[in-house]
Amino acid sequence: MQWLTDPFSVGFVLRALLGGALVAVICGVVGTWVVIRGMAFLGEAIGHGMLPGVALATVVGAPVMLGGAVSAVTMSALIGVLQRRGRLSYDTSIGLLFVGMLSLGVIIVSHSRTFATDATAMLFGDILAVDDQDLLGLLVVTVVAVATTIAFHRSFVAAAFDARIAKTLGLRPQLAHLVLVGLVTLAVVSSFQAVGTLLVVGLLLAPAVAAGPWTRTLPARMVLAVIAGVVAVVVGLLCSWYAGTAAGASIAASAIGLAALSGTLAQLLRATRRRAPAVAVEPSLLALDSSGK
Repeated sequence: MQWLTDPFSVGFVLRALLGGALVAVICGVVGTWVVIRGMAFLGEAIGHGMLPGVALATVVGAPVMLGGAVSAVTMSALIGVLQRRGRLSYDTSIGLLFVGMLSLGVIIVSHSRTFATDATAMLFGDILAVDDQDLLGLLVVTVVAVATTIAFHRSFVAAAFDARIAKTLGLRPQLAHLVLVGLVTLAVVSSFQAVGTLLVVGLLLAPAVAAGPWTRTLPARMVLAVIAGVVAVVVGLLCSWYAGTAAGASIAASAIGLAALSGTLAQLLRATRRRAPAVAVEPSLLALDSSGK
């Protein structure tokens, strides 16, 4: 088992593991709701909506995460404005802003002298560069995400099934939706350094999808999604170490692979149960005569 532990004896790989594990907790909890509510496209759009802020921060030398957070929040707000005040559908609004923010980000970063390096880091992440300050920030975000999810659990559940009933019960479904969009934004921004804007949705969705067939309650699904996310981080970092592949892409690919494996195993199990023969029971054991003999 030395091959399994040797990579994590190196400082920057161990920090990458800890950072990836915290990201897995955030994405496992928030991603469960993203899958249930069908908000995958929103997560992808927010991921690309970060690009202008990240690019601008990179060019001027400001904190990258701060720029990405401001840009992602702006993207979320613009989606809400277009949906409420315009005549565009929800997915059309997201699609237009998606392309617009992505284009703006590339235009801004093209002014950088290290365009190729900066663009690669923004799109695919650099989890091996996680430092102690990043770990502290991820820990804070993890606590906030988990606490918020617990506090709004009833509202999220009610709003997911029937917003009218949720409103009747005083659970404020519109507020719940805004909080959930905020959590998605928080998850995307916090996952940015690990896997970048192009791959962040894979880590947000795949662990929750992998957990789906094996759980019946939301808390259990979140826990299993977190475990799947951590496994994806470990496998991805090991692949990166031994195969020399990009760490962020390896983690995202491992998460997708786990989701595919989970779905395949679940289908095989269902097929096996359907083909299983019924247990034959002797008629003489079922037919008792009236005398009870």
